[in-house]
Amino acid sequence: MLTDASAESADLSLTLSEAGAGRPVLILHGGGGPATVAGLAQRLSRIAHTITPVHPGWDGTHRPAWLTGIDDLALAYLHTVRERRLRDVLVVGSSLGGWIAAEMAVRDSTGSITGLVLIDAVGVQVETEPITDFFALDARGVAEHSWHDSDRYHLDPANIPAEELARRQSNMTTMRILAGDPYMHDPKLLRRLGHVQTPALLLWGESDRIVTPAYGAAYADAFGNGRLKVIPEAGHLPQIEQPEATFALIDAHLRRTSDPLHHQ
Repeated sequence: MLTDASAESADLSLTLSEAGAGRPVLILHGGGGPATVAGLAQRLSRIAHTITPVHPGWDGTHRPAWLTGIDDLALAYLHTVRERRLRDVLVVGSSLGGWIAAEMAVRDSTGSITGLVLIDAVGVQVETEPITDFFALDARGVAEHSWHDSDRYHLDPANIPAEELARRQSNMTTMRILAGDPYMHDPKLLRRLGHVQTPALLLWGESDRIVTPAYGAAYADAFGNGRLKVIPEAGHLPQIEQPEATFALIDAHLRRTSDPLHHQ
């Protein structure tokens, strides 16, 4: 059963859903919103204590005027981890959420984060593998770049209810504010990741054309302790297209990186 909780930081109120027991797992959604990680959160809640925020400004939540960058979100979530005195935290981030996870790891001075899972994450600049300009794509282009089976997941805007269309457009507006300039990356992040020794698993859909597997390989290599796993027959959201394979890899990483000293 998911319950809502609030964590206050100045004028920032975070909307969090929590479920399960055990090792804390912070699950960070991408630009598509909380629905894109809901299934994954449900699965992980069977083996861990899942904490799934809605990023401020998504799905109608309040975004303070000062919150204008991914670094602001990373610091807000680190503050929440410290405020709750969470230890041995696994951070799982999809797309934009993976970028937030990487920024958190760079700034984690207390060692609270002991594992990372980045799923088709954005956030770094790889000269030979530019990030596709998502904002320039029409609905068909979004489907073709995001999914392995684009016909199955393509949605004609004409068939989307007005309320849902408004929600999506509002989410995209927030994403532009937080990640539009420079586009979908922090110019300093790739260089900083070499100092991050936290075990980082980067999961990549083989058919992702938003950020390619080659981009993922460069991202993984930048970490002090990173490795890449490519998931066949999946695009930008393997947790939706190939949930079993994605969950199995995250489950193994969760067990591999857990610190038993924190659970005595």
